[in-house]
Amino acid sequence: MATEQLSLGERARRAIPGGAHTYSKGDDQFPANAPRFIVRGDGCRVWDPDGREFIDWGMGLRSVILGHAYPRVVDAVTEAVRHGANFTRPSTVELEFAEELIGLIPCAEMVKFAKNGSDVTTAAVRLARAATGRDLVAFPAEHPFYSVDDWFIGTTALDAGVPEATKRLSRTFPYGDLARLERLLDAEGEQIALVIMETATDAEPPPGYLTGVRELTRRHGVLLAFDEMITGFRWHLGGSQAFYGVTPDMATFGKAIGNGFSVSALVGRRDVLELGGIDHAGPRVFLLSATHGGEVHALVAARETVAELRERDGSHRVWDVGRALQDGLGDAIADHGLTGVVRCGGYPCSPVLAFTAKDASFSAAIRTLFLQETVSRGVLIPYIAPSLSHDSRDIELTLQAAHEALATVRLALERDTVDGLLEGPAVKPVFRRFTATDVDA
Repeated sequence: MATEQLSLGERARRAIPGGAHTYSKGDDQFPANAPRFIVRGDGCRVWDPDGREFIDWGMGLRSVILGHAYPRVVDAVTEAVRHGANFTRPSTVELEFAEELIGLIPCAEMVKFAKNGSDVTTAAVRLARAATGRDLVAFPAEHPFYSVDDWFIGTTALDAGVPEATKRLSRTFPYGDLARLERLLDAEGEQIALVIMETATDAEPPPGYLTGVRELTRRHGVLLAFDEMITGFRWHLGGSQAFYGVTPDMATFGKAIGNGFSVSALVGRRDVLELGGIDHAGPRVFLLSATHGGEVHALVAARETVAELRERDGSHRVWDVGRALQDGLGDAIADHGLTGVVRCGGYPCSPVLAFTAKDASFSAAIRTLFLQETVSRGVLIPYIAPSLSHDSRDIELTLQAAHEALATVRLALERDTVDGLLEGPAVKPVFRRFTATDVDA
């Protein structure tokens, strides 16, 4: 079939593995009526190639915290691009923005920029191994994603292509269970270089847990890194480490730092990060050396994003937006008698909408049904990432769509089937061993 006769979706599947360059944006993550592509955005609104308009709550996999095409960022980036994007020596913005982060983030004494989260989490693993002389890395089993690299992917259902020897270098432990981590460190602490973890996801850390993790890692000479990809700038402008008052040895930031532009940062203790530099006498660590790591306009976007968040008290604003939506969704769920099936939990700055039915397959089906019904009403809400561009009207329209979608979910539950209601296949987990599998392996 000639290329021009194929749909955009068919062309994408022919040209791109999975049809998208990010698995979370793939067709298997959305209902059949969802926009296959997005061609532009403005604030919290996006449009597909057919001109359909949506209120966007996904906001670029949580990377857009101010709003799409945010004027302050766009203007600064446009001006920067006029003077060049990449040079033979560092640009001054690399230094200036690094110094700003050092003044903002508790653990930051040095900074290294990159383009995505996997770059900097893997750099933290390498640094920890070099600093400690140990090989193992440990992280919570429940947390969904740390890196595309083998040290993490080898522990998931998608471990094809990862050598067994590499898999044996990673350990997992249950988040929130300090005793289990203590047993792991008592047994293998002398071989573990790094504990890397998110501070929280959809629930408060148990009382004293993060402080306990900090004390345990220090006791065993293990470095501690906080993955702040999601928590950074949403929980607090200084990261969740500032929010909780627990300072790690290193931390990794991405997503919201650049309002959608490709920027990530590894920050941490000077004595650790300088191992990747040239001002020490020990063996050098080839830390991060990316041609585009210092891309000028991306760092300008990040600097302006952080400045806007600081000036507008942005972290508090996303909490307020998220709380209003979360409260409204909670009321709608209760109104439809779905409290035991649908839950809007998590922190207001990053609410989590969860569906729990009789089994995993039916839970996925009713979640897909909800997403389908909200899409048909102009709301794109695969997950919830409040931004500075969402306002009371957007919340009102979203809640109206959610009420109508929940009525359809209730009908499916009463019938005990989505047959005749769901237009296409149910969404599937990203981490499944085989493409056709409905649930995690």
